[in-house]
Amino acid sequence: MAQLVTVAQTGLVAVVTIANPPVNASTQAVRVQLLSTLRQLEQGSDIRAVVIRCAGRTFMAGADITEFDLPELPEPHPNEIHAYLDSMSKPVVAAMHGTTLGAGLELALSCHYRVADAGARFGLPEVKLGVIPGAGGTQRLPRLVGLLTAVQMISGGEMVPASQALESGLIDAVFEDDLAGSALQYALELAGTETGPRVLSHRTFSADEAQRIFAKQHLEQLPPPDRGGHARRHAVEATIQAGQLPFQEALEEERRRFLLCRDTDESKALRHAFFAERAAARIPNMPANASLRPIQSVGIIGAGTMGTGIAMSFANAGLPVILQDLSEETLTRAGGLIRSTYETAVKKQRMSAAEADRRIALIHTTNDDLQLAGCDLIIEAVFEDFDIKKAIFRRLGEIARPGAILASNTSSLDVNVLASCSGRAADVLGMHFFSPAHIMRLLEVVRCDTTAPDVLATIMQLAKRINKVAAVSGVCFGFIGNRMLEGYLRETEFLLMEGATPSFIDQALEGWGMAMGPCRMIDMAGVDVAAKVVLEQRKAGRLPDDDSYRIVVQRLYERGRFGQKAGHGYYRYEGRQPVEDESALEIFREQGEQYGVRQRRDITAQEVVERCLYPLIAEGYRILEEGIAYRAGDIDVVWLHGYGFPSYRGGPMFYARSVGEHTIAAAMERFASARGNRYGYWDIPESLAKALIA
Repeated sequence: MAQLVTVAQTGLVAVVTIANPPVNASTQAVRVQLLSTLRQLEQGSDIRAVVIRCAGRTFMAGADITEFDLPELPEPHPNEIHAYLDSMSKPVVAAMHGTTLGAGLELALSCHYRVADAGARFGLPEVKLGVIPGAGGTQRLPRLVGLLTAVQMISGGEMVPASQALESGLIDAVFEDDLAGSALQYALELAGTETGPRVLSHRTFSADEAQRIFAKQHLEQLPPPDRGGHARRHAVEATIQAGQLPFQEALEEERRRFLLCRDTDESKALRHAFFAERAAARIPNMPANASLRPIQSVGIIGAGTMGTGIAMSFANAGLPVILQDLSEETLTRAGGLIRSTYETAVKKQRMSAAEADRRIALIHTTNDDLQLAGCDLIIEAVFEDFDIKKAIFRRLGEIARPGAILASNTSSLDVNVLASCSGRAADVLGMHFFSPAHIMRLLEVVRCDTTAPDVLATIMQLAKRINKVAAVSGVCFGFIGNRMLEGYLRETEFLLMEGATPSFIDQALEGWGMAMGPCRMIDMAGVDVAAKVVLEQRKAGRLPDDDSYRIVVQRLYERGRFGQKAGHGYYRYEGRQPVEDESALEIFREQGEQYGVRQRRDITAQEVVERCLYPLIAEGYRILEEGIAYRAGDIDVVWLHGYGFPSYRGGPMFYARSVGEHTIAAAMERFASARGNRYGYWDIPESLAKALIA
């Protein structure tokens, strides 16, 4: 067995080091060695204090999630180790750096003292996997920081920085540098005094009335159990029990709730999403030691909202950016947006004024494209006009330095054509950011037929550097996300012409779990943008040659109803509040009458969900059949991080398997029979049709 836990002694202090790369996860092997080590140290007469630390870039950042599916954790259980720590006569100090999460924080809470470096972060994120802390987190944390803080941390699953952890009492000290030396000195001082262990499980705990009221209100505000709130509710209830039950009894109740949550559809979906996100970063058949091109500077062409957001994404990661646009007015507006965005972050205490100034200084604006010539990566981010984009790539082929990577932020256009225009096709790919680009985490990386392997590998690695979740797509209309979105929006428009209102459609899909319904989504993104995509794709022959297809968005566009920014689109807007608009409803009725679409009164929320989602899912199966996506999980990653698909449903492909492929295929057959299938709207992909035969 590999040596995962080692000990070094300095005077009266033993320093225990856990080394289980990459994140020092709690596995059975780690637990076996750690418990054995602690027992030996407790018996050593020349040891007066113990420090537990981890090697590498982080303290223990969680448990081995693959153990979740086991009927019982292999011994020793974390609670056995924590109980042994409780019983130790020598004070134990947890010295934490990087991220201390889940099982790592539960281990630290079982230690008697906790110190950290200034960059450390802490959290109990189990609810994001559909479970609750299962090794004392809900019981020790409130005894240390109080019920209010514990409920917020455990039910939200978010990390807190060292400064906040110190203020709340979660940790005892923060060291600016030399954590190892400072923690050792801290333990030496403990060893030289009569100060003994401080055991959280021995603390009596009872919340005051205000905290109990807060916890109850917090519980009432959580989503219902079948809408992503199952684990969060159990997390709050278990935390409240810290003040109601004896420690050991509450610990057993915590474990019971953990197991109850683990076996739910919510947890299975969230765990699928967790693993899918990590798998999406891996390119099949790419050597692990593939060489990467250095990216030390970035150029962006187009200083509109999208280009400006992309610039901030790179500045946030410390990379210098040259933002180029021919319009001085556009550059001035971009500079103002960049400054106001960072000033707002300072006001909300999300960063220091010095950090904001540093990021602003990384972004330089110019109207001279020759200033991009030395950049390692150049991203084209102008509006969706194919002729303009082709001209830009011809120009980049002339001015960019040899070996520079050239990327397009197009959301749907043929990147193979742009690669050909550049004259250096191996260096070209798509980088489809989502708006607002400095906030949205998804990055669709579009591999051209000619993209060099090292270019693809470099951009996937760069995505991590700028804190994006990346998924690879091949070249096709709309790539993964927007291609699947087409059927979703098509059925939305037919439903509107049949008599469903925008609010009914949006409420049906939001009630099912989508973050935003399709009508509100298009109004926010821009009706004009959506209509131009339809017109462009029809011109390219990629959409049915039928005047009724996606006619609603075109009519709204023709009448100047560009969405929220114009004050009206599918809705009328009072500020940012959408209001049902009779003028828009009349447009939908007119189009229905003109194209012979029958008005109905029997449309149900279930029909809306099935008619909008099932074509979307079917397109996902076609994408897999064509090899556009490497894996079904990659498709789920795109929809979870870019389109507001509910995480507790795991993504469209996972949902298809959970609801049953046979169910979806049979429903599509039913809709084809009831509504007709003139343009193959309800054709069932071959891989999905097999479910009807099986």
